[in-house]
Amino acid sequence: MAIGEAGPGSVRHGSQSKRLEETMGGRLGRECVYVPSCRFGLFVALRHWCPPGGRVLMSPVNDDVIFFVVLAAGLRPVQAPLNPFDASIDIDAVPDEVWGSLSAVLTTNLYGNPDPAPELRARCDALGIPLFEDAAHAIGSEVGGRPVGAWGEASVFSLSKHAGAQAGGILSLADPDLREAVRNTCDGLLTPRRTASELAYAVRPYAEAAVRGLGLRRAAWAAMGMLGLTERDGIRMPLRPDALARAVGAAPDLTAHDPWVRVDMHTYRQASGPLRLGRIRRRLGRLDEVLRATREGTELLLSTRWARPREGSDAQPLFRVPLLVADRDAAIAALARRGIVVGYLYDPPLDDYAGKAFTDPSPAPEAARWFARHALPVDPLRAREAVEVLERLGARPAEPPQGPTWPGAPAGGLGSSRD
Repeated sequence: MAIGEAGPGSVRHGSQSKRLEETMGGRLGRECVYVPSCRFGLFVALRHWCPPGGRVLMSPVNDDVIFFVVLAAGLRPVQAPLNPFDASIDIDAVPDEVWGSLSAVLTTNLYGNPDPAPELRARCDALGIPLFEDAAHAIGSEVGGRPVGAWGEASVFSLSKHAGAQAGGILSLADPDLREAVRNTCDGLLTPRRTASELAYAVRPYAEAAVRGLGLRRAAWAAMGMLGLTERDGIRMPLRPDALARAVGAAPDLTAHDPWVRVDMHTYRQASGPLRLGRIRRRLGRLDEVLRATREGTELLLSTRWARPREGSDAQPLFRVPLLVADRDAAIAALARRGIVVGYLYDPPLDDYAGKAFTDPSPAPEAARWFARHALPVDPLRAREAVEVLERLGARPAEPPQGPTWPGAPAGGLGSSRD
């Protein structure tokens, strides 16, 4: 099926999805298309702009699902060197020969920390290639005087994160004339909605509230593992290189990569029904309230000795605040005893995880490895509890890596201005 054609998953564009698009469009000042997930929206964007066989610069400290989306689009991931203090792309450390080989750049905005979008925009313009922004963690974050997601040809947002809707995404477009073509592409790739899936989504919040109320969250996770219902043995999902090589040989093909792309969200390409859309719309309506609370927690966490160095005093309303601690495993265990589950870990970096068979490694991998090993992403909405736990534990800030002087790093290293 050609990009732009409607297929069997096509659905009528309803009033609820239209309101979601208008809400996000008002925030970004751009045309928006509702999609069932961020990962699905990214696949659509990559297929629309990038011919198969192209090379995409991306962060090695990223969700493995996004890596598999790039492969599914028939593209070669190229891992970028990073600033070790916030895992943003270190533009100056990317060799000239790498820039000259690229078909596109994909930002990560990890945890809500913006990548240097103005500089990346200028670089992409000079090369004549598209910039894509993965803003899954970054609703409410800004860079260069604009919202994150307002710099690229396309950007994708997750409504499962800040909005807490546990479903839904937005694909935003710089060129409003592309809306219908992109919407048709989405419709052609969707699978029909299923009643059982919609009902499961409807009852999920009540089941989760019951688990939390009874203090059974850890027991529930253990039971799921024993029953084989979890898809990750560790932080990264199993790579299964032989099967992945066959899927890559069939790319571009989302279905061939479905065993990897669907992990943690099997409904990622399923058309959304009215129950799902209604809840997403209600949760998005409370987004500003959530962001205000998030900002308060972010400011507290950024004032601690474990926080990354930063310029200025403006606190982004981050999805998670990556504290940098010497013994992360001990900190995770201590937080778990308080009922604070630490997720969104991306260790090891993607080039170490996938190897040269599936990606071009970073030319300077140590900064990414350091960040991936020490980053402790803390939910700002539980900031005070988390700080109490870390203080009681006596958690030490991670010693800064040896290397060049990155922007925003004080001469004394991490935590030097707050010890």
